[in-house]
Amino acid sequence: MQQDCRRTARGTLYLRAVHQLLDARPLILDDAPAVALLGEEQAREIRKNHKHHRMPAARALRAHVVLRSRYAEDRLAEAVARGASQYIILGAGFDTFAFRQPAWAGRIKIFEIDHPATQVRKISKLKDAGMTLPPNLFFGGMDFERESLRDGLMRHGVSRQAVSFFSWLGVTPYLREEAIDAVLRTVAEFPSQSEMVLTFSQPPDRLAEKEKQRHSTLSRIVEGAGEPFVSFYAPEAMEQKLLGVGFKKIAWLSGEEAQNRCFRNRPADLYLSNRSVIVSAML
Repeated sequence: MQQDCRRTARGTLYLRAVHQLLDARPLILDDAPAVALLGEEQAREIRKNHKHHRMPAARALRAHVVLRSRYAEDRLAEAVARGASQYIILGAGFDTFAFRQPAWAGRIKIFEIDHPATQVRKISKLKDAGMTLPPNLFFGGMDFERESLRDGLMRHGVSRQAVSFFSWLGVTPYLREEAIDAVLRTVAEFPSQSEMVLTFSQPPDRLAEKEKQRHSTLSRIVEGAGEPFVSFYAPEAMEQKLLGVGFKKIAWLSGEEAQNRCFRNRPADLYLSNRSVIVSAML
């Protein structure tokens, strides 16, 4: 799995904060803790640079970032209603669900799994922001070059016998295929009715010209941060991969469903992109 990706993780936090500070209501993802975790200095910078954040490419990127979290959390609510008792966030970065969790989430365990250095930085930021750790949140620091996900989850107290929900958002483009396959095989070992929501990037040659340009720009940014994109999948190839390891039901978040869930009752200030794909896989 991935190395310490603090820069891209912090970038995701930044985009969620931009959504809170600049975008029209109702928000796709209500994430006030993202602003608190980012800090007032960065919030002032966002407001100062509001024109940049309202450019089409910037809107498309953060629309995807908040949409994938919203969709994962909507699916999580459904999973908990049918008996899931663990929420495992792979590559959690600066995720804030535990700090804005609804009442129904109080009965589940939330595991944030990420590189130890990323988690040290997050815990420091939480202290700076005066944010108290909820009792059902557990940090699982793992160096994935030295430990398998299976062993790491067991070491941090994740039960392989419990129906579980996994989110794996914005991670696969940074991983080689063998690392992706290893994660999928481990998740597929969990009980029936367990579920994973993940994202992946399509090959650039499958994209429309405008999306290719946005992909090229973003690729240069993440490569400059030392975290280049290395993996791309056509949806049919990812579906074969998911079914091959044992997932039984695959659900794609279509543009129409995204509109109905999140965009229909709000101003048209955000742009959907098809560069990255959001999919749910259930055992």
